[in-house]
Amino acid sequence: MKTPSRAIDKRRLILDAGIQVFAQRGFHHCRVSDVADEAGVAYGLVYHYFDSKEEILNTLFLERWQIMLDAIAEIDRQDLPARDKLYAVAGFIIDSYRNEPELMKVIIVEVTRAANSFGRLHLDKIREAYQGIGAIVERARAEGLFKRDIPSEFAAMCFYGAIEQLLTAWIFDLLPRTEEEFEHAKGLVVDTICGGLETAPAGTAAVSG
Repeated sequence: MKTPSRAIDKRRLILDAGIQVFAQRGFHHCRVSDVADEAGVAYGLVYHYFDSKEEILNTLFLERWQIMLDAIAEIDRQDLPARDKLYAVAGFIIDSYRNEPELMKVIIVEVTRAANSFGRLHLDKIREAYQGIGAIVERARAEGLFKRDIPSEFAAMCFYGAIEQLLTAWIFDLLPRTEEEFEHAKGLVVDTICGGLETAPAGTAAVSG
């Protein structure tokens, strides 16, 4: 049985309101009634779709995180060099922030960096992103393109961590948020990480002993 489109719209309206409220006030400083007010719906209607504000946040995270996991998997299936795959992953995550800054702010501040609450709750899901990136690195290691003495899991954490730190800097206005800055950052992350991973960095010749 299909869910009526009107019901789907109300649920989405509440989720979108949650993004705005959580981003502007912080998850722990707002109430379900604040989400209802932002959505322009009755207080009780929020509870028709969600048991709590925690469920709203969980839903927002899982929806967006799965989109990213699917994107990483799709990128890895492409016939591209590892560096190009990592550039595509960095581009996807940075563009996600560029297109939905409030949602990405909520995910980073309220979930992935919340080590004692939501971050721990979703630790397995967060690790899936590292594993997806790590698979790209591991294949390059097996082909002799990336250094074998740098574990793929460690490289993946460094790669994703660098991107998340960039997003954090934009969230807290530590870096300018311009189209040029977003595009430039994609290449800088890849150059920084791949420069340390590659056995012969792009554009240079390997030195024979």
